Order: sequence, then structure tokens, then C-alpha cells
Amino acid sequence: MFGEKPVSTIRDAVLNFTRLASEKHQINALRNINFEVKKGEIVGIIGRNGSGKSTLLNIVLGSMRPDKGSELFTKGRIVRLSLGMGFDPNLSARHNIYVNGSILGLTFKKIGAVFHDIIGFADLEDFIDTPLKYYSSGMQMRLAFSVALYAEADIYLMDEIFAGVGDESFREKSKKVFQDTFMAGRTILFVSHSLSHIEEFSNRVLLINKGDQIAFGDPKEVIETYREMVVSKT
Repeated sequence: MFGEKPVSTIRDAVLNFTRLASEKHQINALRNINFEVKKGEIVGIIGRNGSGKSTLLNIVLGSMRPDKGSELFTKGRIVRLSLGMGFDPNLSARHNIYVNGSILGLTFKKIGAVFHDIIGFADLEDFIDTPLKYYSSGMQMRLAFSVALYAEADIYLMDEIFAGVGDESFREKSKKVFQDTFMAGRTILFVSHSLSHIEEFSNRVLLINKGDQIAFGDPKEVIETYREMVVSKT
């Protein structure tokens, strides 16, 4: 049986580090991605786990930089929407609305103007000053959804569509408002494993597989390509 020689001195450690550094190799998370999103368009992004979907959103957001030679053009403010992002369970709904609203691009003045609308839509008037750690999961989801409706940006990035969230009595109301109000006229890129959501909400769909762009276009056609690809590899 053979193994690596154990490190016994600082000199050995330095030499091992130098050797490992020289052996590093490059991993391309995305390759040959080329698409354009029009203002007011909703683009769904699909692909198997590990295909590079989240990496793409991070690059669009600016939290990751594309390689030298790649080009990315965006115009306007970009927000990544994730329900409950920034919520602190030890703070009340009142304070969390201001914290979360600020993350989503709202000024304190704007938050103050829509504060009672947010609480009213979530049906939490009796729990404004109750810490979130005492809320049920359904109550927290209602609050998160209600705040997200007022997010202000030019481009919205979403890991999943959050239509129809919350407890049973809230689902239909949230889905209708999300479709009729939030999504109307907004530029949205969203990743989803729900092909029904992709087909229902997308104007166009981007399919990525192992970092490569496979298709970009009509939702039904791209979804069919994805299904054929999945079946062929099972």
C-alpha cells in the first residue's frame, strides 16, 4: 500500500504547498453562454443540478465576475429575490420589514408609505411587534411574500418562482397578486426545477447542461428538448 509521505517539517509543508499549487487546474462552470433578455421579458432557466444555473445568476448579479474575454451588459438596478432574505427571528415584523425592505431597494420613506399595506396583505395586524421566532412558518412566508411584492429594481433574479406560497388560505391570493401585479412588465430571470412554472410564467427559456448552453427560445420547445435529454441519459 502506498500513500503520501507525511509532513514532518515546515520545509516539507512549504514544498507540498508549492507542488499542489503547481498542479491546480481550471474548472469552467459556464461555457459558450450567449443570450439576450429584453426589457419586460421573463426568462426561465433550467438544467440538471450542477449545470451552472446559480452561477449564471451570480454573474448577472455581479457577485461573481466572468472570465477575461467574456462580456456581460446589464442596465439598471438588479435585485436577487429570496423570500425572507435578511429576516432576523429575534426582531419583530415591524423591524424586519424595514431591514428586508432596505435589502430589496426600498427607502425608509417608501417602506413607511407601504408599511400598513404590507402588514394588511399578510394579515398580521395583531402581530406587528411580535418577534418572528414566535411566528408559524406560514406567517413568516406571508410576511416575506408581502415585503417582496414591493421590491424595487430594473432586473429581478429569482431562484424559484414564489407564486402560491404560504398557508392554504393565502396561496390563491398570493398567486393571483404575483401574476397580475408583480410579474406584469418586469424583467425577470428565474431558475426553477418546476417545469410547470417554467412553462406557465416564461416568455423564453434557457437550457444549460454541464455549463453549456443547449437551447434558448420557446418554452414548450426548450422544455421538450430538456425532457428528451433527461430521458436519453437515464
